[in-house]
This record gives sequence, structure tokens and C-alpha cells, in this order.
Amino acid sequence: MTGWLEITGVNAPVSVQDAGRPGQMQHGVPPGGPLVPELLALANHTVGNASGAAALEVFGRVELRARGRGVRVSVDGRAVTLPDGDRLTLPAPESTSVRYVAVDGGFAVPEVLGGRGTLLVARLGGHEGRLLRAGDMLPLGEAREPVAAKAPGAALDATAPIRVTLGPDTRRFEPATVATLLSGAFAVSAATDRVGMRLQGPVLTHGDEGTGTSRPMVRGAIQVTLSGAPIVLGPDHPTTGGYPLIATVIRADWGRLCARRPGAAVRFQEVSIDEARHAWRQYAEHFGIRTGPT
Repeated sequence: MTGWLEITGVNAPVSVQDAGRPGQMQHGVPPGGPLVPELLALANHTVGNASGAAALEVFGRVELRARGRGVRVSVDGRAVTLPDGDRLTLPAPESTSVRYVAVDGGFAVPEVLGGRGTLLVARLGGHEGRLLRAGDMLPLGEAREPVAAKAPGAALDATAPIRVTLGPDTRRFEPATVATLLSGAFAVSAATDRVGMRLQGPVLTHGDEGTGTSRPMVRGAIQVTLSGAPIVLGPDHPTTGGYPLIATVIRADWGRLCARRPGAAVRFQEVSIDEARHAWRQYAEHFGIRTGPT
């Protein structure tokens, strides 16, 4: 049966996001994907979807209405049945920066370049390549039976350090600056979006004016601008850049960092490449997340 989910009210950014667009970097298209993969996986598994199915990424209050059929909707790890015509109001997330709202069957928005997620900087994907607003109608996919969901648990511990691998540009920083990154107390700035998270805290001096050769960027890379403020690249990051990279957040900790709200504390811990790979294998196995390249 054909169905839709109507957006009847929003008070903060809401967009359609999925697992992302792997393999498009050579075309200048960032990988995309959820800010907090653990929460997307939990929401989708709750209503029977694959972990990376298209869902809503919500930063504030959202009001929804089922159209055409009843809909199972995930609400923070539990499924709520929304009969045809009924409304559901979800308040802003309290303990994390964002919540994911999945529906049984996922959102059947068009697939663009291998993904259904919204890429705002290019106005593609999702619903007309833009943020959702009241009156938008999102088509629903075919409903499935729910499966056992695995809660994030310790994966989103807001007090745990964010693990990083150093480099590739440590030679462009004084040893004392690298030590400051690993010992300093940082905080999430309000100047944060899907492109990158700016951190407040100690200045990471380097004297580099961004004149280095432009080269590919990756999610989690910590760029340091001339001001000395670190910026952790997010899922919609520029595909190339020239500012020096002091370190890179390991993939298993992307969600742990991005789930933190403005003002939340951030401290970093160095790990080896082998430790980063081991952490990612454990993470992907627990959450049922694909391990292909991004």
C-alpha cells in the first residue's frame, strides 16, 4: 500500500539522511552519511530496516502525520505505531545533538549518485535537496518486520576521550602544539554543522597560511586554520583542502563526537592505526554497519 509521512511542523533543521554516497569523492561529492551512525542504525533496526536506510536527521522538535497507511515510527529505540491520519510530535533531543526518526520501509526518496541523503551544499538528494518544512510529503518504502536493535550504550559516552591518529601533517606543528591537542580541554562550538565541527579551547599555533598543496580530505580530519582553531570535518566536508591536518578522529568515534551538543567537553587520545582498525571492526560488527570505503 502506498503511503507518505507528512511533515506538519519543524522548529530546527530536519533532513533526510542515509548511510551516504561512497565512491563519489573523485567527482567532488563528499561521502555524506549520518552525523551519528549509531543512532541511525538503532532507529532503522527498531522498525525492521537495514542500518543505513533513509531516515530523518532531526535537531529540534518535529511534528509528523501518517498518510495513506499506518506507519511504524522509531522513537529513541522503540517503535510507535502511527495510524493513518494520526499525528506524532517529538520534542527536541535532550541528551544528544540530534535524533533519527526512521519509518518501516524507509523513505523512498529518489536515489542520487548512490545515496538518498540530502547534500545541502549541492542541493541534491533527500527531498528536493533541501531541509524539510511543514507541508512536505515523503514517500514510504515497503514495510518490513522489526529486528532486534542494538543500543549504542557506551559507544556514545559523552565523557570518553575522542580517539585520534596523529598526522599526516605533524611536521608542520611544533611538538608542544601536538601535546596541547592531546592534553588540552576543548568544547564543541555552536558554529557546527554537517560540514565541520569547530572546537573552542587552546590555540593550536602553526603559522601555516593554508598555502599547502590541495589534497583529498576525509571525514574526521582535524584541520587547523591560521587562527589556530581546530575544525573536525563532518560528513559533508569539502573533498579537498590545504590547511594542515594535525590528526584524524577514528571512524569508530565519529558518532561519539558528533552526538555532543554545543558546549560539551572534548578531549583527545592518541591511538595507533592498528588500534583504530580494531575499534572499527568491533563497532561495525556490533551495529551491523557496512564496512566499505567512504
